[in-house]
Amino acid sequence: MFDVMMLPAVNAALNAVAAVLLVLGYRQIRRGRIEQHRRFMLAAFATSALFLVSYLTYHAQVGSQPFTGQGPIRIVYFTVLVSHIILAALILPLALVTLRRGLRREDAKHRAIARWTLPIWLYVSVTGVVVYWMLYQI
Repeated sequence: MFDVMMLPAVNAALNAVAAVLLVLGYRQIRRGRIEQHRRFMLAAFATSALFLVSYLTYHAQVGSQPFTGQGPIRIVYFTVLVSHIILAALILPLALVTLRRGLRREDAKHRAIARWTLPIWLYVSVTGVVVYWMLYQI
């Protein structure tokens, strides 16, 4: 039987994998390897899509987990969380437009938006792991 309480750890793992795939995809494009770049970025998108499904499933079943930390760590947690949430809301449309432009080989337009999409997407993926760690591990 599937335990929904495992999903936060699964979500953190998916975020970590997405971050690694984004970095690998970036490295490939910097080396001029367009096909490898495309594969890594499609894998990052698929991983992030799986994360979103898992995240929504967990929160539909369980709801929110309150942060119980006290003192300065509470300020750090909420600072990271608020920035994560705001940028997470932006990343889906940015990623979709960036992906569409890349797949259509609208290279100049793709590069122009990817310069914004990549760092935001990477930040959201990494801070997703940080939020998990702060919420469930400390």
